[in-house]
Amino acid sequence: METSKPTTKRYIHIIGLVMIVFFVISFITNILNSIIVDVKDSFDLSLTLTGLLPFTFFIAYGIMSIPAGFLSEKYSERTLLSVSFLVMALASLGFALFPQYGVFSITLFVLGCCMAVLQVIINPMLRVAGGEEHFAFNSVLAQLVFGAASFLSPYLYKYLVSKDNRRDTLAEMLRGWVPQDLPWASLYIVFAVICLVLFFYVFLTRYPKFEKTEEEKAGDTSSYWDLIKNKWTILYFLGIFCYVGTEQGVGNWISQFLSQYHGLDPQTVGANTVSYFWAMLTVGCLLGLLLLKFMDSRKLLILATSITIVSLVLALTGSAQMALIGFPMVGFFISVMYSIIFSLALNSVKEHHGSLSGILCTGIAGGAVIPFIVGGLGELMSLKSGMFFLIIPLIFILSIGFWAKPLVNNKTISLKKD
Repeated sequence: METSKPTTKRYIHIIGLVMIVFFVISFITNILNSIIVDVKDSFDLSLTLTGLLPFTFFIAYGIMSIPAGFLSEKYSERTLLSVSFLVMALASLGFALFPQYGVFSITLFVLGCCMAVLQVIINPMLRVAGGEEHFAFNSVLAQLVFGAASFLSPYLYKYLVSKDNRRDTLAEMLRGWVPQDLPWASLYIVFAVICLVLFFYVFLTRYPKFEKTEEEKAGDTSSYWDLIKNKWTILYFLGIFCYVGTEQGVGNWISQFLSQYHGLDPQTVGANTVSYFWAMLTVGCLLGLLLLKFMDSRKLLILATSITIVSLVLALTGSAQMALIGFPMVGFFISVMYSIIFSLALNSVKEHHGSLSGILCTGIAGGAVIPFIVGGLGELMSLKSGMFFLIIPLIFILSIGFWAKPLVNNKTISLKKD
């Protein structure tokens, strides 16, 4: 006990840095859910071209997740963090200065690549800086920070585009950098400033030596091939693919759906509903952690997915009020899926957990593909029909609860007296 206290105190600034990085990743990633209608209208896009925007962002995650693991073996945390934030700052500023659809697509791709690198770096940093005995607690705290950023980002968007604050000096100054008809683009001025500040901060920060566990190491090429030949790897990869695709497929199209079918303002009601979606996802995550102490994870996955499907159907077919309740409820019930699928995957394979994590993280590309399919189907038929497609990946996630055979089950507390 004498030795653990100084370690935590000594690296408390690293824990703080990791929390800030989690916040920034979420803040920039999920702002797209709020601005999607404005982007569509500003560039006069079809639903298909609109769906290409989240595609370019999340496909970068899929492409960079495994290479990021190899980069983390070769370069220091300071180097990768500094370069990532500098590139993010330049990409954000580039779009703010040249706000065009093509530039925006490139910007989103670059941001996605950088965030894939950040995601690979920060978990080992958090484990070492806070101590292994506190890693579970700090990981949950990081998820809360992540959720809080997703909840808050729509309010920055509302602040910058609101017609009620035309006399606000700061908002006016930020909007002055971008064309008058694209006030939402000023968000990327804010992102550029945040990333530039973090570039200097991480460059000047002192870091402890980060020794990675076997689970955190990237592994060699042969370990990836061994895993790809394993059917469980492919099935759980598809599980992550379906989860992220569903999460983003709902989040990206909430505002457009409410505007198109219920005539609700995307800059106010739409942004608020997106914010509530992420808030409920965060609250649900906390409840899920509690329930996992009392339920088998597979049963919880079946229950949560079943209710998610019902909530989605009611949101798509019901009244405006039903949609305003239904979409946040979807966020609440999908919240447990990612951690359950990921843990079932790791508990179903005996070795190469570091490589397996890289493959599973590549499944984040589902956030690129599935929202794009929704937009494409929306173009061919209707957005409502496109969003009904999300039931298909949810059915696959539901099936995991029936066919999963982990080598180790999650430990539960029995309420029955012996």
